Amino acid sequence: MRLGVLPAAIAAGGMLFAIPASADAVKIGILNDQSGVYADYGGKYSLEAARMAVEDFGGNVLGEKIEIVSADHQNKPDLATSIARRWYEVEGVDMITELTTSSVALAIQELSKEKKKIDIVVGAATSRITGDACTPYGFHWAYDTHALAVGTGGALVEAGGDTWFFMTADYAFGYALEKDTGDLVKAKGGKVLGSVRIPLNSSDFSSFLLQAQSSKAKIIGLANAGLDTTNSIKQAAEFGIVSGGQKLAGLLLTISEVHGLGLQAAQGLVLTEGFYWDQNDKTREFSQRFIKRTGHMPSMIHAGTYSATLQYLKAVKAAGTKDSDAVAKKLKELPVDDVFAQGGGKVLENGRMVHDLYLFEVKKPSESKKPWDYYKQIAVVPGDKAFPSARESGCPLTK
Repeated sequence: MRLGVLPAAIAAGGMLFAIPASADAVKIGILNDQSGVYADYGGKYSLEAARMAVEDFGGNVLGEKIEIVSADHQNKPDLATSIARRWYEVEGVDMITELTTSSVALAIQELSKEKKKIDIVVGAATSRITGDACTPYGFHWAYDTHALAVGTGGALVEAGGDTWFFMTADYAFGYALEKDTGDLVKAKGGKVLGSVRIPLNSSDFSSFLLQAQSSKAKIIGLANAGLDTTNSIKQAAEFGIVSGGQKLAGLLLTISEVHGLGLQAAQGLVLTEGFYWDQNDKTREFSQRFIKRTGHMPSMIHAGTYSATLQYLKAVKAAGTKDSDAVAKKLKELPVDDVFAQGGGKVLENGRMVHDLYLFEVKKPSESKKPWDYYKQIAVVPGDKAFPSARESGCPLTK
């Protein structure tokens, strides 16, 4: 099996240099941030997860080899769109997945609709992907802002955190996460005291943290991700925010960010993930294979990319064709049963893959007994509670 890897776009010239793709292959594109704020959150680790899925599937489908191409979209929707357009029009890519960064995911989903190609979003969060922006060919896999609001937001409100201030990434993902969590806080009788919008990939959060501190909100909701979240938490410690009685809510935290922070800084944080490496024998077996290849334990983004890639290949096999309409139909019919969604995953009419998520608390250093032993599970968030029904999602396909 040959796994072709497409180098990142050369931003300075606006050009894309690609490996010529074979005509007789099923081609999957991994398009994500491989060098910026979300490089550890998804990046090369998601690419390796997709490769594992191809290998586990057998490397061939319908008598054709399976190829993977990959590129770094640098969190720029216009760059991502130019890469994806070339993949679809010139390289013959059949499906694009991962798609970290909500503004990128929304742009690629619209292009995929135009080209009648399947996209499966894993790394991006906005619930609009299977809401008002849904398409017949668009799918959303690991989590979304609605699920994070129900999981992390709901748990903190119920524990007495009834006043909130949001520090929000200034693009589609941050807006959606703030809205979904704020709506849930208010529905449970809490109050949102204010918010501030912060440019992506900021280095200095001091002025924003001071606004959050002066709000006197019990909970400071970090509606950001990746390095922006870890830097927010590190700088919050310098201001004595948690020691002063306010709580930080990392609304999108994965094990990658916890690892980057270390347990001393991350202890006590409550977060929602759809996967944890040490949950059971299946997750441990998969994760040990993954860490041997990458040196890193998988998060829900990496395990979700594995699942999305594997399920796409199962759907192609079941459909007996690469035709997007036939494959999309199978994706919505087949149950999802793999290391990510163990026996309980289903895809709704709007493309939302429904599965359980888990509420975790980050352990104290004294509680951690081995490398990457970071979480204790607080609760299961059932899939039908975490995600709205297709009819409730606002997806026009369901009306």
